[in-house]
Amino acid sequence: MASKTTKNRSFETALADLEKTVGILEKGEVPLEEQLTAFEKGIAFSRECLERLEAVEKRVEKVLGTPESGLTTESFEAP
Repeated sequence: MASKTTKNRSFETALADLEKTVGILEKGEVPLEEQLTAFEKGIAFSRECLERLEAVEKRVEKVLGTPESGLTTESFEAP
């Protein structure tokens, strides 16, 4: 579950933090202990982004599921 401080952040901010953390890990120029800390933060940012995406998906499904919309949802299969 996201903490109170992360709930106030936008998806874009969380994604930017995740991308920055991945960049640090890809360079591999920091000591192992710092890499582990960065990895843990990256996992938290990833989960935060996933939670936000799932919440948006539920809202979209709710809107599309109303009779007034005249629309339906359909599963998406990645190629």
